[in-house]
Amino acid sequence: MDASTFVGPSGRSVTAVTADEMRDIDRVVVEEIGLDLRRMMEHAGRGLAEAVLRVRSNGRSDVPISVLAGNGGNGGGGLACARHLANRDVPVRIVLDRAPSEVSGVTAEQLRILEAMDVTIESPDCDTDTYTALDDLVVDSLIGYGLTGAPRGAAAELIETVDGAAETIVSLDVPSGTNATTGEAPGVAVEADLTATLALPKTGLATVGGDLRLVDLSIPQVVYDRLEIEYCNPFGGGFAVPLSTR
Repeated sequence: MDASTFVGPSGRSVTAVTADEMRDIDRVVVEEIGLDLRRMMEHAGRGLAEAVLRVRSNGRSDVPISVLAGNGGNGGGGLACARHLANRDVPVRIVLDRAPSEVSGVTAEQLRILEAMDVTIESPDCDTDTYTALDDLVVDSLIGYGLTGAPRGAAAELIETVDGAAETIVSLDVPSGTNATTGEAPGVAVEADLTATLALPKTGLATVGGDLRLVDLSIPQVVYDRLEIEYCNPFGGGFAVPLSTR
């Protein structure tokens, strides 16, 4: 935990947490408070979409978007973001790092909604040359704070491709391939222009380039109190607020 690195829009310090501390927050909020993954995923997707729309409105209103998604909560947040974008008539397509049949749990629910909406979904088992035809604006939701070791397989291939192909990259929570605690990259890593990090900034983001926005997951104060994490609500200005480093 670090309460000295990040500053919110009001000028107050915003506590940063390690990956392990964020796991504890997720555990308490789900098991003890009852705010489930579905609800938090929706908040993540909405906040990420808000950040992407801000980027897109900055002279890029006609640019289509590729959303890169893995499994788990990070991928589900990216898929929820894609739905919000599609609902606003933004041209968007999904690029998975695995076959759709290998997406599981709540993330699979998000994928099924997009399938019903006829949003284009591409994956390594497609015949198209998916990984060399990404759009100029890319949303990265491949790997979140749960990174263990260097990215492998299709995820690593996508990371390598996106850094060379996209003009603008918006990452969810942490740029894929980056250790959320240390900011180090054990292998290939996305170089994000903007990171929309969730609930609290991760300590490793202090050494990562690009702009930062903090997305509200609607986690109540009592969660932080139980874990003795210093917390002052930074979200008075909206659901996705700018962050800066000291």
